[in-house]
Amino acid sequence: MTEEPWRVRFRREDELVEQLQSQLTEALKRRGKALADGKAELGSAYKVAKDVGRSYTSINDAIKKYRTTE
Repeated sequence: MTEEPWRVRFRREDELVEQLQSQLTEALKRRGKALADGKAELGSAYKVAKDVGRSYTSINDAIKKYRTTE
């Protein structure tokens, strides 16, 4: 069994990395929107953080980042 040349493997993996980065970016936007909706429903980022078991800072940062990407 002959291994593919490194350039071919690199290009294939590089394309995969680009696809995954794009998917991650979109998922982070959707997550931020969901957290912003949670903040609207519960009244504060602190309450959302407590509800989902995450730190206030991570939740608040995700909401802020979402708002800057709209």
